[in-house]
Amino acid sequence: MNQSDLPLQQLCDVAMQAARQAGEFIQSTDRSTLQRQYKDAGSSAASQLVTEVDVRSEAIIRQCLQASCEQWEIAFVGEESSQSVSDAIPERLQKPYYWCVDPLDGTLPFMEGSSGYAVSIALVDQSGVPLMGVVYDPVNATLMHAIKGQGAYRDQILISGAVSVSSALIVFADTSFKAHEHYADVLDTLNRCAQGSGLGGVELVYGSGAVKNACQVLDYPAACYLKLPKPEDGGGSIWDFAATACIVSEAGGWVSNIHGQPLDLNRQESNFMNHQGVVYASNERIARYLIDAL
Repeated sequence: MNQSDLPLQQLCDVAMQAARQAGEFIQSTDRSTLQRQYKDAGSSAASQLVTEVDVRSEAIIRQCLQASCEQWEIAFVGEESSQSVSDAIPERLQKPYYWCVDPLDGTLPFMEGSSGYAVSIALVDQSGVPLMGVVYDPVNATLMHAIKGQGAYRDQILISGAVSVSSALIVFADTSFKAHEHYADVLDTLNRCAQGSGLGGVELVYGSGAVKNACQVLDYPAACYLKLPKPEDGGGSIWDFAATACIVSEAGGWVSNIHGQPLDLNRQESNFMNHQGVVYASNERIARYLIDAL
């Protein structure tokens, strides 16, 4: 099947509907009654935490997308269901496209009552290129979406520039960033990047999951989000970055691995992204500085 045969706008509409339904379900949940469970995924507490809401949100999304999977030969990869799949060859490698779903990115902030969580759905081709991305923010009832080559939108309005002003380089980071062995060196690099850009310093922002961190890069004229490479499993997974890779790129931002190459979102060896790291930036100048220095 050729990519040109896919009704991308139709599929995007279905994905947006699925994300909204899942997000509305998430917001309707009394989180004080939820039991925390832990899965064998990654090396951080945030990546291992899972609740019944994660599982039920994925079920809602899967039901919405099931017809498209059958009609267009699209595999389904969800964060929760993928943990129990042990196929030697993942379905995402056997079909021309796959849905890449994070039903509740930022489970830890969700459980803690903060706003750093979102629903994320992407359509990725077998070469690892995200063809569309949808992110729904349940707290603010905000929907972002993009189709490759057609721009990125927030609540159906074209994203054309930053909406916030800052005199600092805004750096969105996971809490695990502070524990990285190269944290001090990277912070020094970030400060030099800020100075070279005529900014007053670095402002580190914690508290959100990977999806919200990546999306928030678009809110500022000088901002970035980093995931540094590491030898152990982790560094986020394909469902943490697939949708935002499309959205941020289509909005004019930068997305790559730590070497400046496109993210490998369909590698055979693993769902994890720790092998090459991740760089999101509001503009190419910041990204190039970091890639050259790190």
